[in-house]
Amino acid sequence: MERKLKLSTKNKIVAGVCGGIGEYFKIDPTIVRIIFILLLFVYVSPSIIIYFVIWAIIPKDKKNVKELYDFNEFNDSKN
Repeated sequence: MERKLKLSTKNKIVAGVCGGIGEYFKIDPTIVRIIFILLLFVYVSPSIIIYFVIWAIIPKDKKNVKELYDFNEFNDSKN
C-alpha cells in the first residue's frame, strides 16, 4: 500500500503537521514535536516559516475527519 504524507487529524495539537510526519515515518509524533521545538530555539524565523509552509502544502487526511455537525436535525421531511 502506498503511504502518503498527510496532516494528521488523530495526533493534532496545532495543525497536525508533526503528527502527520510522525505517522508517515512510523515514529511517535512527540519525538517530531521535540525536534521541532529544539530547531525553534536554534532557528526561530526559518522554523516558523517552514512549519506554515508545510501546513499549507500537505493535504488533510480525509478518512479520519469527523463531521462537526449533524445536519439531519434540519431535515424538513417528517415521517
